[in-house]
Amino acid sequence: MKITLDKSEGEAGNAAAAKTDFSAAVRLRTFSSLRYRDYRFLWISILFMSGGQWMQQVALSWLIYQMTDSAFMLGAINGVGAIPFLIFGPWGGVAADRLDRKKLMLITQAYLLVFTLALGLLIVTEMLQVWHLFAFTFFTGVGWSFTMPVRQALIPSLVPREDLVNAVGLQSTAFTSTRILGPTAAGILIASVGPGLTFLLTSLAYLAILALVAQIRVPAAARDSTLTSPIQDLTEGFRYIGRNRLILHLILLALIPMTFAMPIQTLLPVFARDILEMGPKGYGLLVSFAGAGALIGTLAVASLGGYQRKGLLLMSSALAMGVALVLFSRSDWLPTSLLFITFVGGFQMLYMSLNNTLLHANITDDVRGRVMSIYMLDFGLSPIGSLFAGTIANFYGAPLAVTILGSFCVLFGLIAILRVPGVRRLP
Repeated sequence: MKITLDKSEGEAGNAAAAKTDFSAAVRLRTFSSLRYRDYRFLWISILFMSGGQWMQQVALSWLIYQMTDSAFMLGAINGVGAIPFLIFGPWGGVAADRLDRKKLMLITQAYLLVFTLALGLLIVTEMLQVWHLFAFTFFTGVGWSFTMPVRQALIPSLVPREDLVNAVGLQSTAFTSTRILGPTAAGILIASVGPGLTFLLTSLAYLAILALVAQIRVPAAARDSTLTSPIQDLTEGFRYIGRNRLILHLILLALIPMTFAMPIQTLLPVFARDILEMGPKGYGLLVSFAGAGALIGTLAVASLGGYQRKGLLLMSSALAMGVALVLFSRSDWLPTSLLFITFVGGFQMLYMSLNNTLLHANITDDVRGRVMSIYMLDFGLSPIGSLFAGTIANFYGAPLAVTILGSFCVLFGLIAILRVPGVRRLP
């Protein structure tokens, strides 16, 4: 199967006409991809998508901790949310390479809307039980395992190749920028109107996504899915990665933040309530400051342009991420905690965005959906870190758990620098 990329509307006609009044306002290389109309619609939809996701995550974590008073249950529910990526993630990539990507995005967003609305109604009618939260987490995880690969695979169809790295970086920026306002808004809403209305408002974000995606004009792609079966497509995706050691190493390196940095999200309610002695608003602040750092990290990636030592920067950010985790774990004063969680978010997203852009720059378009879905299997493996962190926190406290995670992050970062020179030398 070969995907034929058409030029965006800006390149199809006069090149000067592509640089509309909108693009004139964002002449910085950082935002160059936003001059393409259809990519703008996708990018704005990601703002709504990630904003709703962050509000949902904050509300869900706060609910489960309030209902069970267990750090282990925090890790468990995040682990359940990651399981669908292991089961359905690769098939999401196959679907992205075989089916109409726009229609697939519309279907998955409608699916997420239904489940989010249903959970909100369960909460406001006071019918919610703990098992509902686990069921919701699993079934929405199924939706995300199909949404994320197709969203990634759409990007090369909407921008020319010379703007691909920038477009991928801006996608990460859209996702992380909402970590600033989304969790803060969720904390305020939980405290003022309750988690039920928070979920109902989140469902409105999915309605907005449906309206935005419907406006995207995706160029026709030459996919002849009759020549191969879905199983053959999936097998070819794994073979492609097996033949390309650089791609394999980038996918394995993506496990570092998934295993050792992401689990801190599950323990933030513990730090907010028990270490810093704050309520949901404090939890929202911690997540938002992590989001502020993440935004800086992704903007830095989008601005790299012709920087020729991206591989070394990737490795260095892993070390810095681990140090920031250890410093955060040792703080019990809000100002320093906010400072260190900002560094954690910044270096984590610098690492993840660099890893993602390097991967996109080194794969072919005909297997992009499958490779990205296999790459996203790392999300399914994150329960290893979440369950480990939750268990340690339950018996020995959250600070020690995060200290251990940060130390492992530094250790594996050093191993990567010494043992994976191919990635380290990437321009």
